[in-house]
Amino acid sequence: MNKPRRAPRRRVDGVLLLDKPTGISSNAALQKARWLFNAEKAGHTGTLDPLATGLLPLCFGEATKFAGELLDADKSYRATLRLGVTTDSADSDGSILLTRPVEIDADKWRVAMADFRGRIDQVPPMHSALKRNGKPLYEYARQGIELPREARRVTIHRLELVSWSGDEAVIEVDCSKGTYVRTLAADLGEALGCGAHLIALRRTRIADLAVADAISLEQLEALPGPDRDARLSPVDALLAAVPIVRLNALETERFTHGQGIRWEDTPGTRRRLYAADGRFLGLAEQSADGWLNPRRLIAPGPEGAENG
Repeated sequence: MNKPRRAPRRRVDGVLLLDKPTGISSNAALQKARWLFNAEKAGHTGTLDPLATGLLPLCFGEATKFAGELLDADKSYRATLRLGVTTDSADSDGSILLTRPVEIDADKWRVAMADFRGRIDQVPPMHSALKRNGKPLYEYARQGIELPREARRVTIHRLELVSWSGDEAVIEVDCSKGTYVRTLAADLGEALGCGAHLIALRRTRIADLAVADAISLEQLEALPGPDRDARLSPVDALLAAVPIVRLNALETERFTHGQGIRWEDTPGTRRRLYAADGRFLGLAEQSADGWLNPRRLIAPGPEGAENG
């Protein structure tokens, strides 16, 4: 018996705030969501490890043009640490390297955590996607190869101890881009004198986006089609930090045809542009000679196209 044919993929434009489950890659979560929306085009805004859960913004259709907007954004996490055990990957997927007794108190926590607030230098882990000679570091690590890595400067805006009992502790971290919470957990364990590794990680915020507003794959699958589409945020949802310029009818016509408009501002400044009727048109950048020039334009959708 022939299976019913799935409808052709449709144009879907918008941003989905997904609460990624543990145990699957970010790409697997993306492909599942894309299948649920039957969307032509989709992409994510930066990955979470399979071990991690939490906020994973997904872009569909025209929103994929702005997927890189969150790469430089600050992020927040809640992390669970196992104290007294060091692993080669700094998380629970790795092999145990060393076991030590956990002999710490509140004063040790206070002193240790103070050293990791503010700007710190952090050596990226071998079990990471950073590339050397075109190959991710984790591939070298799987072969037992340890390569030298340069420390990188990152910023820990907030580091708080949420709870601590025996050999398990929960911390909350607000940090800059490029921060490895696994490495922070391992370094904090060394500062405590007992070692530590990450056993759970949940991303709770990226810039102004919060996991409280996200939906799980299970919840998304349970929704009927129209309600599922209603979970999409607008195409410009990732651009909240970019100032707005509203155009008149003539300026709108010029901009949508790829032409700049006269504007005085600091060269290099970006603006998100809207038509007189409120439609989002795209991103523009200020030139030194007084023009606000298109950088990413939104393609007009066909009649009846789904747009978040």
